[in-house]
Amino acid sequence: MSELKIDTGVRHGLSTKTADLAAQAEAFGFDGVFAPELSSDPFMPLPVIADRTEEIQLGTRIATSFTRSPMVLAYMAWDLQRFSDGRMTLGLGTQVKGHNVRRFSVDFEWKSPGPRLREEVLALRHIFDVFQGEAADLDFDGEFYQFSLMTEEFNPGPLEVGPPSIWTAGVNEYNIKMAGEVADALCMHAFNTPKYTEEVIVPLIEEGAAIGDRDPGDVELSASPFLVTGETEAERAAMRREAKERIAFYGSTRTYHDVLELHGWKEVGMELHELSKEGNWDEMTELVTDEMLDAFAVRAPPEDLADEILDSYGGVADRVQLTFDGSDYWADVLEALREA
Repeated sequence: MSELKIDTGVRHGLSTKTADLAAQAEAFGFDGVFAPELSSDPFMPLPVIADRTEEIQLGTRIATSFTRSPMVLAYMAWDLQRFSDGRMTLGLGTQVKGHNVRRFSVDFEWKSPGPRLREEVLALRHIFDVFQGEAADLDFDGEFYQFSLMTEEFNPGPLEVGPPSIWTAGVNEYNIKMAGEVADALCMHAFNTPKYTEEVIVPLIEEGAAIGDRDPGDVELSASPFLVTGETEAERAAMRREAKERIAFYGSTRTYHDVLELHGWKEVGMELHELSKEGNWDEMTELVTDEMLDAFAVRAPPEDLADEILDSYGGVADRVQLTFDGSDYWADVLEALREA
């Protein structure tokens, strides 16, 4: 396959549908299959995915980082790394305050989520070193996390395949730089464009890598653009409408207006914000032009999809996660990418 890796996500939780879709994704040539934290636990589907596949990378993209102790995350990721023969990726993200406090009842004072996530990654690295036998004692004393007790009975022991990789999600400047400093990859938000990636995200990753004395090339960039495709015009129209609705939704949040401003669409973002306060979702969707859709989405019929993926993200990202519904045309799309 070309250097650009193509991943997909599964949203059916622990089910035979998830297992079947993952097996089909591997057979067609996808490089990775990841579970998000939405309406089910993202770790639960991973054993059945690992059991039904042999080579495809798997993991969370992303799991909420503050709703589980780093030690709990370490044990789960370690078990899955062992069970999958080294294919596990632990993808973590902060989520927003409302979900942490009101949905998960996270019981710490909500402050410094970026530094807390950074420290969580460092704590996980230390725990992995202890499991792997590369650190003699568990001795992590940070601002947010402290770990100092690990007896032989509780140590799962080393893995021949080595520790799982750790990816982090980031939207703001701190979290993007932090990924460059300490993570194996940055999970980029769907409300992102190739232009924003090249002009804003890549320089921030380079800054973070310099802080961590790392090669920025060691940090993968994982994009997750909206997708508009389908074998019929009706299918493409439905996906086009859905993508515009999601762009309008994210565009109404001022946190994401930097992306719009780079493209000269900040005023559209302010209009979307005002309309969102009124709940006027139909009018909001109408504000999203085809030009905006083309910036945020990979849009093409199946026969042109491979070229569109490469034109949009070849040389921009290392991986692209796209929606996969089991359609047979994906075999041809991925074959075309292998030959590119």
